[in-house]
Amino acid sequence: MWDFDIGRTIGIVVRTWPFVVLRIVVYFGITVAYVVSTGAGAGIGYGVGHVGGEDGPLTFAMWGGIFGFGLVSVLLYWLREYILYIVKAGHIAVMVHLIDGREVPGGQGQIAYAHSVVRERFAEANVLFVLDQLVKGVLRVVTGLLGGVAAFLPIPGLDGLMKFVNAVIRMSLTYVDEIILAYNIRTGSTVPFETGRQGVVLYAQNARTMLKNAVWLTVMTWVLGAVVFVLTLAPAGAILYAMPGELAGWGFVLAIVFAWAFISAFVEPFVIAALMQVYFRAIEGQQPDPAWDMRLADASKHFRELKERAVSSVGGSRWGSGPA
Repeated sequence: MWDFDIGRTIGIVVRTWPFVVLRIVVYFGITVAYVVSTGAGAGIGYGVGHVGGEDGPLTFAMWGGIFGFGLVSVLLYWLREYILYIVKAGHIAVMVHLIDGREVPGGQGQIAYAHSVVRERFAEANVLFVLDQLVKGVLRVVTGLLGGVAAFLPIPGLDGLMKFVNAVIRMSLTYVDEIILAYNIRTGSTVPFETGRQGVVLYAQNARTMLKNAVWLTVMTWVLGAVVFVLTLAPAGAILYAMPGELAGWGFVLAIVFAWAFISAFVEPFVIAALMQVYFRAIEGQQPDPAWDMRLADASKHFRELKERAVSSVGGSRWGSGPA
């Protein structure tokens, strides 16, 4: 089935509890911001709408709620690179050290320690964000190079099912870019684009093993997300029912946001820790294959940009050194 140890993975997440708490504060804080902004927008719209006739308050309340929800979404979009740098990268750094059997501080000192590790590898948040986006772009073409799920389950006459499963596989790549980040931190690299290039090639060499485990973890995440969604649908509806205007339908949207916050705070660290174990075990003793480097360069403009940045950062087209 899968190639990771569930007990060990849970243990790693538990030992990084300061970052789990930080995730709770950040992601559930975002959820509260959605509730407050949607409610405030609806309230303002409801008040303004009284000048528009009998149906004005309800219509303006709806549009006010949409504006409030959209405002938080825009702010979150602009803050995404800082969330990656401050929350995700630090957590990954600690988990990498724990997987390798290295000691890390406990308590709040763990967060400061992790951030010092990240700053050594990525002086600026923008560097990490650009690398993350390039890696995401490359990973989208890997399943295509492997022939999609047909390489795993060549079942004739089930094209519709194959398309669905391929879609699941594409969604399972959500956290793989963070595994490449983990490889970058693990090698102690000071040339992140070059090491990211290596990490992507090594992933491609072991993509079938990685995809199999990523799909299993995606299914687990969907199940947990569905359970949380169902459990939060009624409370979310009750919160919005108390607000002015016709916002009951937004309970569905708010429940999705609650489920997202739960997954981001609790489930995402488990998935990343599990994939780290699989990836580090799979690439042990391997070197990046130049043939895969060429295939990715031919297929992906993002990999070509990653390669150009890597070459400029190390002064030539060479593979860096470091533990694999």
